[in-house]
Amino acid sequence: MTARPEMYRFHNGEKAPLQFSVAEYEERIARLRSTMSDLGVEAAVFTSMHNISYYSGFTYCAFGRPYGLVVTADQAVTISAGIDAGQPWRRCFCDNITYTDWQRDNFWRAILSVAGAQRVVGIEGDHLTLLQRGKLDHFLAPAKVVDLYEATMVQRMHKSPAELEMIRAGAAVADVGGFAIRDAVKAGAREIDVAMAGRDAMELEIARRFPDAEYRDTWVWFQSGLNTDGAHNPVTARQLQRADILSLNTFPMISGYYTALERTMFVQEVDPASLKIWEANVAAHEYGMSLLKPGASCAEITHKINRFFEERDLLQYRTFGYGHSFGVLSHYYGREAGLELREDIDTVLEPGMVISMEPMLTIAHGEPGAGGYREHDILIITEDGNENITKYPYGPEFNVVG
Repeated sequence: MTARPEMYRFHNGEKAPLQFSVAEYEERIARLRSTMSDLGVEAAVFTSMHNISYYSGFTYCAFGRPYGLVVTADQAVTISAGIDAGQPWRRCFCDNITYTDWQRDNFWRAILSVAGAQRVVGIEGDHLTLLQRGKLDHFLAPAKVVDLYEATMVQRMHKSPAELEMIRAGAAVADVGGFAIRDAVKAGAREIDVAMAGRDAMELEIARRFPDAEYRDTWVWFQSGLNTDGAHNPVTARQLQRADILSLNTFPMISGYYTALERTMFVQEVDPASLKIWEANVAAHEYGMSLLKPGASCAEITHKINRFFEERDLLQYRTFGYGHSFGVLSHYYGREAGLELREDIDTVLEPGMVISMEPMLTIAHGEPGAGGYREHDILIITEDGNENITKYPYGPEFNVVG
């Protein structure tokens, strides 16, 4: 019987146009190699979707299989499963090795073929599981393991001009979804019907703006009534009713890059108690945006907004932090945890960072003004302040609809 290979190169077809230039990826890898040199790392082994996408352009679909990117002083190679054939090679700027399923752990044999054994290996401590860490130790027998989680996160937090252009386009697509949702809102419509209108509008807009991209994972969370109490509550088939509070959330995904639009809305009318809470949250939103400037720390901004709510006896209704970063991330992968507006984050804002302002208040069911109130804009930190790239209006004047 013919021996079947552990791995092979299946460079099928031609390289596809990627979301960024080859020079952009080479610059990212060069900065990574500088960090590796400073830390004495000889081979970086990335396993997360966000870092593999950021450094190579390939955004994988795991389906229970491991994927990787190995970076050494002179190589950058993505490692992908045979089920994907040539797509991972076409959608990365660099080399690619396909591993086979013919025997267990061919993934790690492919990693070994690039990284080598008994070297200083960089990993992502926030992603590599205990199971896979054991396999790394077995196959690579590293002389030392260095966690690159924080260093790579810090690199991703500082956006290049090309990334900022991508994020601006994403924010514009999110606005398109928002206007489509606004047009679809009416008493009797189901949450799912409204959500699909927003999603379809965004996917068509992404295809128009990025004809060479792959299209996947754009979604909408559109919630009504009690369902608005959580920021990440799934869509249901609940029918909208007059005077319902609504939460509009559009999330275009463009080549691994996430953007968002989130707005409080009401169907046809808003009662006085709800209006009071809504206007207070809008005021906090505007105040918070005014604080997003270079030199301000995430914790400092958070404490100031806390005091704003505390003065209005509303702080107890806050449910999470006031904003987060943008870039290669999604609801199922990636997170630049060092750039969030929370009390325990001391990161200082710098030009080129991108962050949201999104205060949310949740009033319990049965209480006056019950529901979840949230506004969300995306802001680029500039040399002397910020640039708000979200254009869909917020507040009662525009968002009592249907």
